[in-house]
Amino acid sequence: MTTRPDFTISPGFADAERGTVAAHYWNAFNEKLGKAPGPRSRALGFLSQVLNPEFALNARGAKGVTGFKTGKGAMVDGGLRDLARHYGWLGTAWHAPLLSIVERTLTEDTLLMDGICVSAPARGMGLGTPLLNAIKAEVAAWGLKKVRRDVISTNPRARALYEREGFDALATETLGPFRHIFCFESSTKMPFPA
Repeated sequence: MTTRPDFTISPGFADAERGTVAAHYWNAFNEKLGKAPGPRSRALGFLSQVLNPEFALNARGAKGVTGFKTGKGAMVDGGLRDLARHYGWLGTAWHAPLLSIVERTLTEDTLLMDGICVSAPARGMGLGTPLLNAIKAEVAAWGLKKVRRDVISTNPRARALYEREGFDALATETLGPFRHIFCFESSTKMPFPA
């Protein structure tokens, strides 16, 4: 647990915080995912339902969260039935294939970071580095060897933060023609330690 006068980073979140965590996630990623997540109300309903607090670190007070994925689960951990509950089966037939395009592969020894989501009023308060350091500490807690973050081409500020914190650019994958659906062209895998 990390504590500063303005926030405390601790594992998980309470059921009462689900809506807030879902909103952080939506605000951080909806523009990057383009048309894939669908209408805000449905996306927030889906996220609120499928969020798994076991795979999240919450910056209480400053309103930020970071999630991750291991071989045991993920912060956003829903399936087709969960999508259908919020988008209907016809909507799921459209959303599921699109979202699978940006699904990232996981190696056994790696904690895959979902990203850092910070509320608009808390941006610029220096919350990113403490959340990133908290994720680095989670690697050992889960018995893993490294953490990886995949950074999209339209987010140079995030890439600069990860590089400052010792992450190395390993490989870049392009979306090809799907770049017209999503709001980025490529994603770079950045592990720590390299």
